[in-house]
Amino acid sequence: MKFLLAPDSFKESLSAKDAADAMEKGLKKAFPDAKYIKIPMADGGEGTTQSLVDATKGKMYYPEVLDPLGKKVKAKLGILGNGDIAVIEMASASGLELIDKKERNPLLTTTFGTGELIKAALDKNVSTIIIGIGGSATNDGGAGMIQALGGKLLDKNGEQIGFGGGTLKDLVRIDLSELDPRINEIKIEVACDVNNPLTGKLGASHIFGPQKGATPEMILQLDEYLGHYADIIRNDLNKDIDQIPGAGAAGGLGAGLMAFLNGELSPGIDIVIRYTDIENQMDGVDFVITGEGSIDSQTRFGKTPYGVAKVAKKFDIPVIAIAGRVGEDIDILYDYGFDAFFSIIQGVCDLDEALENGAVNIEKTCENIGRLIKTSR
Repeated sequence: MKFLLAPDSFKESLSAKDAADAMEKGLKKAFPDAKYIKIPMADGGEGTTQSLVDATKGKMYYPEVLDPLGKKVKAKLGILGNGDIAVIEMASASGLELIDKKERNPLLTTTFGTGELIKAALDKNVSTIIIGIGGSATNDGGAGMIQALGGKLLDKNGEQIGFGGGTLKDLVRIDLSELDPRINEIKIEVACDVNNPLTGKLGASHIFGPQKGATPEMILQLDEYLGHYADIIRNDLNKDIDQIPGAGAAGGLGAGLMAFLNGELSPGIDIVIRYTDIENQMDGVDFVITGEGSIDSQTRFGKTPYGVAKVAKKFDIPVIAIAGRVGEDIDILYDYGFDAFFSIIQGVCDLDEALENGAVNIEKTCENIGRLIKTSR
């Protein structure tokens, strides 16, 4: 028997690597002599850096950068096993979870720390940087990011504008003459799972502003300021990024990465599938087991288990998914490459218990899956 174990993290409970280890431990009670291929997975969101580092036997670093409000914070930087590719999550530098709810204000928050994190990756002499851009606290269009890398966003007096989406109204001219020259030598891949434009009713400010602390009045201001920002980019850089799908991701960081760093936006799961080389490890596999904290009908829209199932189905390999929560609306997923679903929850418990016992519950569930497979064969 040969199993491929490719879970995402179980948020607040287990990393993807720990989940795969627990899967193997349970299955081994039924199939002690089977071959197990463990590939920690992610979909471009939280945990992507750790998963890709674990999957490629790379290394983690924790550079100190500015958080969204300008305080020091330790961010995450991963270097994949080949030493040539860096992976970062903007949320570890400029994320919503880094600041208290009462302090959230996208007029003030900056992506400067994300720029510092990119610079730390450049210092590792990589040829490619993968950037996950979910979970931002910002609405500055990547202005802080480019300032950290040497770009000048100048006001009418020729001075750098300040931090935050509220200062974009002061922008008069963009000067990239002192931009870190290493940027021109590397490839920027952006894990982005939204198609929102930069401005408008479906843009960064209107759709994502409220969760970042924006009031209705702020939303109108921020949308106007991002529109002004897009105009300056069009005039000074000859790039029209306003309505490009994904430009509005992460408070417009998607637009900034495209405009300033020639970033290429792709679905996060597609990037992870490529760099883990999961497709080339399907040969001879009897069963694929994947999973994450919650699975429901939305899983088919780019979540990790769907990405894994999509690859497995190219080879007609059965796919079993496990989760802490299995939604009542999963029936549609049987048409998307899944063959069975199992909840790992062993009985009535509260959320804290479920999170604390994640490894044990995965192990027990996978032991039962293994014994069922063994009996059926």
